[in-house]
Amino acid sequence: MLVILPPSETKSDGGKSAPLDLDSLSLPELNAVRRRIANAVVELAGDLAASRTALGLGATDAAIAEVARNAELWRAPTRPAITRYTGVLYDALDYPGMTRASKAKAADRLMIGSALFGVVSATDLIPAYRLSGGSKLPGLGTLGAAWKPALSPALDALDDFVVDLRSGVYQKLGPVDGAVSATVVTELANGSRKVVSHFNKHHKGLVAHELVRTRRTVRDVDGLAAVLSDAGQRVEITSPIEITVVTEG
Repeated sequence: MLVILPPSETKSDGGKSAPLDLDSLSLPELNAVRRRIANAVVELAGDLAASRTALGLGATDAAIAEVARNAELWRAPTRPAITRYTGVLYDALDYPGMTRASKAKAADRLMIGSALFGVVSATDLIPAYRLSGGSKLPGLGTLGAAWKPALSPALDALDDFVVDLRSGVYQKLGPVDGAVSATVVTELANGSRKVVSHFNKHHKGLVAHELVRTRRTVRDVDGLAAVLSDAGQRVEITSPIEITVVTEG
């Protein structure tokens, strides 16, 4: 089983490992696209105004810092992807609090979607950067047009049961044939349901946490639902390729 997590806009700083080496990353068949996008990001960083527009950044000190990160993409220190991405989902995943055995499973089972790298494994060493799935880089057009021809075949070739927890914009960069996706809804007292972004990210993090910890071999949507149900989550099988996680509002 492979679980593909969404990335996060927020990322930790620094790192203790050498600068980015594309040849060290998982799925090396993606490296031509990775290099093209990385070079475009670095070039764009030379124009602060253009970077703000392309990356959806405001005129703030934080925005300047994000562009500066991109300028240093090839020179900056790296750290494992699972500790690079931060935020609500990654807090719920709680990789730092996992046992050594669970961290080993995380290395085997977790991948992370990325606008810059397509997907990376949990232990791939990457720098901090700013690029979103909906960004449009000068000279490259949409990231979907750049990624889909390479990313979908690479993911389909993994030949494993895939749980795709990426958001829609990242799934579109490289859809995985037969992957099971998850929707998180909040059920209100009157019985109505709605999707709330914060809870969506939190509960997807909990889903990933349980899928890392389980000793079961999960091969289909029924096995997936069973693992989550045993962990106390309320799960509905919507179709052979989709589950709904129901939370109470």
